[in-house]
Amino acid sequence: MKDMQARLEKLKRDAAECALIRDLASDPKKRKLFARLAEQLAVLAAAVEQHQ
Repeated sequence: MKDMQARLEKLKRDAAECALIRDLASDPKKRKLFARLAEQLAVLAAAVEQHQ
């Protein structure tokens, strides 16, 4: 169970980092890419959290 919690925290951290990069990116393509990554990681984190 600790492993699942650690993975959940990593997914949340990665989603937050992608959102930060999205906000700081000046290139529109990079902004779009990191926005998509942040969203996908947040969805994965929600799925993991739901199955705990």
